[in-house]
Amino acid sequence: MVRWVSDPSFDEMYGAEPTSARAPYRRFHEWFEASDRAELRRKVDSIDAIFRRTGITFNVYGADDAEERLIPFDPVPRIIAAEEWRRVARGIEQRVRALNAFLYDIYHRQEILKAGRVPVDLIARNAAFVPEMIGFEPPGGIYVHVVGIDLVRTGEDEFFVLEDNARTPSGVSYMLENRETMLHVFPELFEQSRVAAVSGYPQALRRSLAASCPASTRGTPTIALLTPGIHNSAYFEHSFLADEMGIELVEQQDLRLVNGRVAMRTTLGYEPIDVLYRRIDDDFLDPLTFRSDSLLGVPGIMDVYRAGNITIANAPGVGIADDKAIYSYMDDIVEFYTGEQPLLRNVKTWRCGETESLAYVLAHLSELVVKEVHGSGGYGMLVGPTSSSEEIAAFAVKLQQDPSNYIAQPTLALSTVPIMDNGGLARRHVDLRPFVLISPNGIDITPGGLTRVALTEGSLVVNSSQGGGTKDTWVLES
Repeated sequence: MVRWVSDPSFDEMYGAEPTSARAPYRRFHEWFEASDRAELRRKVDSIDAIFRRTGITFNVYGADDAEERLIPFDPVPRIIAAEEWRRVARGIEQRVRALNAFLYDIYHRQEILKAGRVPVDLIARNAAFVPEMIGFEPPGGIYVHVVGIDLVRTGEDEFFVLEDNARTPSGVSYMLENRETMLHVFPELFEQSRVAAVSGYPQALRRSLAASCPASTRGTPTIALLTPGIHNSAYFEHSFLADEMGIELVEQQDLRLVNGRVAMRTTLGYEPIDVLYRRIDDDFLDPLTFRSDSLLGVPGIMDVYRAGNITIANAPGVGIADDKAIYSYMDDIVEFYTGEQPLLRNVKTWRCGETESLAYVLAHLSELVVKEVHGSGGYGMLVGPTSSSEEIAAFAVKLQQDPSNYIAQPTLALSTVPIMDNGGLARRHVDLRPFVLISPNGIDITPGGLTRVALTEGSLVVNSSQGGGTKDTWVLES
């Protein structure tokens, strides 16, 4: 049975009433109702052991203890019908095409600025804008090779984009391991439903990166993944992806410039790299160009890049595309570059750097979600409806001190899906991060993505760093 609490949100399994499951969930619902609860609990209890054995952990920045933690995993799949996914995928493809066109434009002719569709100051004064990229076109014309688009659902046919993650989007390893775990623990569920596979992502990523290699590449491109090291919160994912793709995982000390190329240390000497999938931020990429105190990047790599001798994925300077202030103009950006209305709309957004918007936000803080423009992971944000009056007052002071650092959005009634709860089911809010690969050969959208779930009843914060968990996401093939 389901614990049905009063909640106006759209429930993806039951719809309006907990009497019969919606079509995508019917087979799962029948299986769950017929299942032996003791056996079900035993299987659920085995999942933590699988995750620990596999090493699926993450670090929380600022935590009092340095112990790696398991991301809580809920075994009830989030199920999306084939037609629902087709509509979402069309919107995602339109959006990522516009993102790449926008990045090319702002680093070249800046037509969207001349047209007045995006304010010049929002680019010129943006910390994510990289002047060194002006006039330079990355190999294949691709800026964003890997992107995660955060979606929320508010109704049967209502999907909105909450964020664009274009810098170093993470979480794909959890998507893959969640599926592998479900296949291992509940194989009978997959026998009764045709679920689109996600296991091909690592090789699709490798093909996409190889297709984006520099024109100077000869033969099969050599690809490596650059990680900040074991203390990074996503290190598990870095090592997992490198292993799954069959490429080298490298750190700064493994790399040097040799004959105008970036080369990695091997047992046979230094081997030139054609494509570097970097999982470090722009500021740390090249101490000769960006932060001089960086110990994570490669001195001179930007010179090699601009000479056309390496592909860096994602390209430096793409962070401006997932800046939350830029996000508020994405509907205009999509229309400007595609000539079409956005198929996936933005959430209404107030830019706090604007006087009227700031006044409105300050007057309605208890109703809004306020985020830092460059924030991520659920840090530095205020969820007004769940915050105390003291927390709201303290946040108002921060907001007034640096208003341009924040945007605000209404508190959406995010859809809910069931989680396992003491042998029964309970409703919890979710979002979805589909992963998209872009290369000169086209756009590849993995069916589904990473569903993040707020495990606390009533909570809207799904980030693992804030106590959220994950689910396997099923896209039905028919």
